[in-house]
Amino acid sequence: MLVYVNGAIVPVEEARISAVDHGFLYGVGLFETMRVYNRQLFLWERHLARLKRGLEALRIRLSWTDQELRRAVEQTVDANGLRDAYVRLDITAGAEGLGLTAEGYAHPSLLVFVKPVPPLSEPPAPKRLQVVSFPRQTAEGNQRHKSHMFVNNVLAKLEVGSDTGVEGLFLTKEGFVCEGIVSNIFWAKNNRLFTPSLATGILAGITRSFVIDLAAAQQLEVCEGEFLLDELLSADEAFLTNSIQEIVPVSHINQSPLPSSWGLITRRLWQAYRQAVELLG
Repeated sequence: MLVYVNGAIVPVEEARISAVDHGFLYGVGLFETMRVYNRQLFLWERHLARLKRGLEALRIRLSWTDQELRRAVEQTVDANGLRDAYVRLDITAGAEGLGLTAEGYAHPSLLVFVKPVPPLSEPPAPKRLQVVSFPRQTAEGNQRHKSHMFVNNVLAKLEVGSDTGVEGLFLTKEGFVCEGIVSNIFWAKNNRLFTPSLATGILAGITRSFVIDLAAAQQLEVCEGEFLLDELLSADEAFLTNSIQEIVPVSHINQSPLPSSWGLITRRLWQAYRQAVELLG
């Protein structure tokens, strides 16, 4: 794998940042994961906007133009000879030495990682949800950022295990449905779509927001709020969203099967998402 590091593309074994980078020492860094389809970035503007909001909150100076960031991604995809790719763009706080700073970060680092993924054209296999035994941490500051502070997710993955057919599901400390380890969740009941609100401390997922827009375009009512697990368990159907896997249906929650693992609403939105990807090309 070839990696972009501050203007150079190097083998991953040669990629280096400082040992006193605050992204390493204190988790002060942000990342975006996104899909490339046939060498085209999908939902780039939305990812870029979220990244900028996070940088502003952490007072990390954006040292690259929008065009330079996009070009860094495109160069890395091309250097690895890929057409369909998983992309991770990282901006770390930079080398500020030991100890926290109150002045913000003026010397960040930029890294881009890519890896191949197969084209998604067939409906994905349903996943089973397993409720994690500990609650989701509260948001960092006033909202959750896609930051390097990922220990909550790591602990949940260690608990759930390596089965790719299982996704961990976080509840809040109050017992409200929150989000998956690497996904947002939706469910349908009586032809209405439900998803946890940002008030639960979830990440404002890019695919989540896009699916809400797709639902609105199809005149589907979307209810965002704080919902107890029993409300999810009584759903007619449910699905997960993230930028890499798109829309993935849910078959079980813990040991309880849902009435449908490929319900009508899930399938309608999956087809609309696929059409949006095809239009990209």
